[in-house]
Amino acid sequence: MTTVDRTALDLLAGLFAGEGAAEYFGEEVTQAEHMLQTAALAEAAGAEPALVAASLLHDVGHFGALTAAQGGRDGDVLMAGTDNRHSHTGADWLAQWFGPGVTEPVRLHVAAKRYLCAVEAGYFGRLSAASVHTLRVQGGPMTPAQAAEFEADPYAHDAVRLRRWDERAKNPELPVPPFDHYRTLLAGLLDGPSALGRSASA
Repeated sequence: MTTVDRTALDLLAGLFAGEGAAEYFGEEVTQAEHMLQTAALAEAAGAEPALVAASLLHDVGHFGALTAAQGGRDGDVLMAGTDNRHSHTGADWLAQWFGPGVTEPVRLHVAAKRYLCAVEAGYFGRLSAASVHTLRVQGGPMTPAQAAEFEADPYAHDAVRLRRWDERAKNPELPVPPFDHYRTLLAGLLDGPSALGRSASA
């Protein structure tokens, strides 16, 4: 593992241990517990490494540390009623090190919730109260035209799989592996030398 790889993984680990230890907005788990549970569910389902990584990192866009101009935790803005577009913030930030197999399911995981609420009977009824609140802020269920556009995206299927694990990953009693369990998997997905210049400014 190169110095660049270690720096990137240490930065991610620091986010999980720092801001990740805070409550996950309106849920009974912390942000880190939620993301670790999502990754554990993906791994248990036999998902490919990139999708496991996307599941692990899907909510990093909630961390205020990713946006220097953001006052307080970025997710607080969402809960207060303004769409923080954390899916896009997270995906764009992760693109410093990871390819689209990781970043695009992250980018689409909010859209996947809106999609499932539009096309799958009963899905809305399984959302937590906090997820129902954020759905309204994020635009509500998709229109038929929006759903068709979503389905045409090459990463839509992965985003839907991630979303299903996401909704289940809110169990305060579920034991899961720590962040370090995923270091080797993440290291294998890093872009390598192409990330050298970018990681220094992260």
